[in-house]
Amino acid sequence: MKAHVLWFAGAASLVVALFARARLTPVDTPPMTMATTMPAENFAADNLRAMDKMMSAMSVKSTGDTDRDFVATMVPHHQGAVDMALAELRYGKDETLRRMAQEIIVEQKQEIEAMKLAVERLPDPKVTTLASSNVCRSRPPARSMRDTLAPKGP
Repeated sequence: MKAHVLWFAGAASLVVALFARARLTPVDTPPMTMATTMPAENFAADNLRAMDKMMSAMSVKSTGDTDRDFVATMVPHHQGAVDMALAELRYGKDETLRRMAQEIIVEQKQEIEAMKLAVERLPDPKVTTLASSNVCRSRPPARSMRDTLAPKGP
């Protein structure tokens, strides 16, 4: 009977402990507590999520426009660097690396904006310019200035 009571007390303690742990969700836990108790696991999860998001977003179909395709793949690449740097800021402890992460965030965001602005300045690929139209190509080549000014006749 004494063994059954001890077994029951142990089982009850285990149930109470598991119940208490189940109620303690990441929402209930202050960020600093999580960062100090499980930084490696949390960092790994955040970093993997950032890489998966980046790789998925970089898988774009080529448009045939090198400049636009470049930006379409580089923007998510840079955003991935920002997301990974944010994970370093959340969980990292080394001040040098944390400073580098802050610099990465600022620089990569600036480059993302610069690339987006550069693409906005590109001519619309759907608009055909006179130089590339068939009308221009079907005309005879222009005469040089020397041919125009040269005296005519024998």
